[in-house]
Amino acid sequence: VWLADPNAIAALITLTVMEIVLGIDNIIFISILSGKLPVAQQARARSLGLMAAMVTRILLLLSITWIMRLTTPLFTIASQAISGRDLVLITGGLFLLWKATVEIHHKVEGAETPGEDPPAVSFASVIFQIMLLDIVFSLDSVITAVGMADHIEVMVTAVIISVGIMMFAAAPISTFVERHPTVKMLALAFLLMIGLTLVAEGCDFHVPKGYVYFAMAFSMMVEMLNLRAKKKQELRHERAREIA
Repeated sequence: VWLADPNAIAALITLTVMEIVLGIDNIIFISILSGKLPVAQQARARSLGLMAAMVTRILLLLSITWIMRLTTPLFTIASQAISGRDLVLITGGLFLLWKATVEIHHKVEGAETPGEDPPAVSFASVIFQIMLLDIVFSLDSVITAVGMADHIEVMVTAVIISVGIMMFAAAPISTFVERHPTVKMLALAFLLMIGLTLVAEGCDFHVPKGYVYFAMAFSMMVEMLNLRAKKKQELRHERAREIA
């Protein structure tokens, strides 16, 4: 039994942490998309989105042979071999670039006129977009899992645990992103960077994940300092008004 194998337990812990880290971009995307729905539907959309991610990853893990065949070159463009995995990453990256660009445009230019309700977004379309990107994010995650563990049970358990943890984190992250417009803009910038990284990976230009996540962590730290400074400034103004 793999539970009695120390190496399997170590792989489970490592994989779970890796799945959570690789799922950060997924949570950001789900948070932004679910935020376009009515408040009553947002929690359900986040839960369904993460459940879809879990099911997708488990199904991909159970079809490891097919996943490995995805790395076989299908055709060549300008001496660049393109595989099925490359096509999925490039398509997903371009979709993410398009989606993030549209969202940024709406934030900067204003998608609706004052006093006018924002355009309605259907629950089904949001879930469809989440599931579409889940496939791309899951592919990267599954390939990482296959390279790190020998037991399929370890991989599936790591996915279930990580998604369970992300479900608890999704609500506060979504609330925080929606409450702070500058954080939402930063999250959209993250999606642009992740989309560009996916396209680069699909073109066999490897971008170390550590660089990407360090850039995201550093940017978020700076944004937290900005929010803290803004809050202190607002408190000083309130005190000054009370004294006056």
